[in-house]
Amino acid sequence: MKSMKFVHLTDTHMNAPSSEGPFAKFKLAEKVKQTFRHLRDANVAPDFVLITGDLSHEGDAADYAYIRTVIDECSALIGAPVHVVLGNHDHRSAFRQGYLGESPTEEAYYYSLDFNGLRLIGLNSQVAGRHDGELDAAQLAWLKDELATPAPLGTIIGIHHPMMSVRGMSGDHLLANRAQLGDVIEDTDVIGVMAGHVHSNNVGTYRGIVNVAAAGTAFTGELADAENYKMVDFCGFNIVDISEEGISIQTTVLPTSGEEYFRFPIAMLVAQH
Repeated sequence: MKSMKFVHLTDTHMNAPSSEGPFAKFKLAEKVKQTFRHLRDANVAPDFVLITGDLSHEGDAADYAYIRTVIDECSALIGAPVHVVLGNHDHRSAFRQGYLGESPTEEAYYYSLDFNGLRLIGLNSQVAGRHDGELDAAQLAWLKDELATPAPLGTIIGIHHPMMSVRGMSGDHLLANRAQLGDVIEDTDVIGVMAGHVHSNNVGTYRGIVNVAAAGTAFTGELADAENYKMVDFCGFNIVDISEEGISIQTTVLPTSGEEYFRFPIAMLVAQH
């Protein structure tokens, strides 16, 4: 069996330099560039890079046009394609117009790609106005049909909202209809589900399938105390290796200040649902 390798990034929260949003001062696009420079210098040489959502933080078409220039620059730097899915802070119409150069529509963005026998499927779990996620019936039906034919090296699914619980986070941050997704992917060739959203590294299994929720490049979250959750300066990514022996995930953390960006009551996480 041919071995494959890809890099999993998430939650970049980028905006154009002219943006006056809440994260503008943190220069989050520079963190993404730093990550790709590290991939180049460390000779990681992935077959592709997957970014699992929250590309922007409430961005408009101009933000996504800028993000596209950053991603294209980074892709050229390592000589590998970069594929993305949308998160709860993304906007479908603005993404289609600014990033894809298409007419702005609210249609779900999902796809299936082949990388020398490894299938990558990107799904759109983002639902406008909600912090949790859900896959619509059309995507689930499409996914079932897609998985009816196995890929030689198996299938990786990229999605923003995790399927498994995360310590300190309410279940309202998960994929609301994860049981339905589980029904579709169980006993298929799916070998891994890559997610983001929760800003912490979590690796486990759901119905025997490897599930990963990565921390992201923008910041990470953790319990500050019994009543509060905090976000701190962080930048990391996962390297995913796939071979005949299975799938392995190596987390790399790049140097940052570790500064606390902000904190908020845990109760707010529930209220956001």
